[in-house]
Amino acid sequence: MAKASPITNLSSQASIGENARTIAHVRLDEFYQWSHVVDTPYNVRDLHHMRIAAKRLRYTLELFQSTFPPASATILLEIEQIQEELGRLHDTDVMIAALRLCLGGLDSGTAYEQALVRAQTKRNKGTFIIPPFLIATLLDSTTTPTAEERYGLEHLLMSLQVEREKLYTTFSQHWHALQQRDLRCEILRILDA
Repeated sequence: MAKASPITNLSSQASIGENARTIAHVRLDEFYQWSHVVDTPYNVRDLHHMRIAAKRLRYTLELFQSTFPPASATILLEIEQIQEELGRLHDTDVMIAALRLCLGGLDSGTAYEQALVRAQTKRNKGTFIIPPFLIATLLDSTTTPTAEERYGLEHLLMSLQVEREKLYTTFSQHWHALQQRDLRCEILRILDA
């Protein structure tokens, strides 16, 4: 997971509102640093980072909502919706990855070792989607699905892939509508009011 940007320039002499605005500016910048991934639908890792940045911005706006103008409530709803859209997208990506791993592991004798090595490498970099313990469970040769179960898993995978496309389209359209509205400027106006 991407680390939160450090908050500097806080002052013990400043009001809560002034410090809240400083924090919110950092979280807004952090959120928008991921905006370049919106048009790369299969950049699963960075879309997840964008979701985490949206969560941080949302929590900052919620925590200090009483120090911001009433218009911040509308902005908060938009950020919450973006976070939820990206969350549903990420949940689907994890399910798709798990199913692919399970179904792929049935076809290859070395898939188990390869998947664990990849997961361990990604864990060390902090970017794995499926934890190694789950990989071991999915590839456990003693729990190999029957042909009928495999057929069901393949159909589930196909339906999840269709669902993912819909989820991504919903998120992308929402994001682009917010950018046409110039969401960032709206938030900055509220923060600087």
